[in-house]
Amino acid sequence: VQLQASGGGLVQAGGSLRLSCVVSGDIFSPNDMGWSRQAPGKERELVAEVSSGGSTKYADSVKGRFAISRDNAKNTVYLQMNNLKPEDTAVYYCNADGDLGSDYLFLTGRGTLVTVSS
Repeated sequence: VQLQASGGGLVQAGGSLRLSCVVSGDIFSPNDMGWSRQAPGKERELVAEVSSGGSTKYADSVKGRFAISRDNAKNTVYLQMNNLKPEDTAVYYCNADGDLGSDYLFLTGRGTLVTVSS
């Protein structure tokens, strides 16, 4: 099972980016999917999460600016990031958890860098 994130880049403050993450491989149906981020010198933090039923939760710092969504048919999760701020600069990681056979997996993909210039 692999998580492949894309969509990071350099953007000016106030701009927007959309991150995507595809979960592929084997028979794996994710329960919760989400995004976390790690800024230089800081601990990783959960940014947003969406359950298989569509319930969402967000870090207070991104509420009203970021929107998470998922396409279950494509095993893909998205993060629409609007009104970006320099403090949003970080490596963003895609996360997913769910059953694979008799195992329960917690997965994190390789990150994608988001840089917001002031």
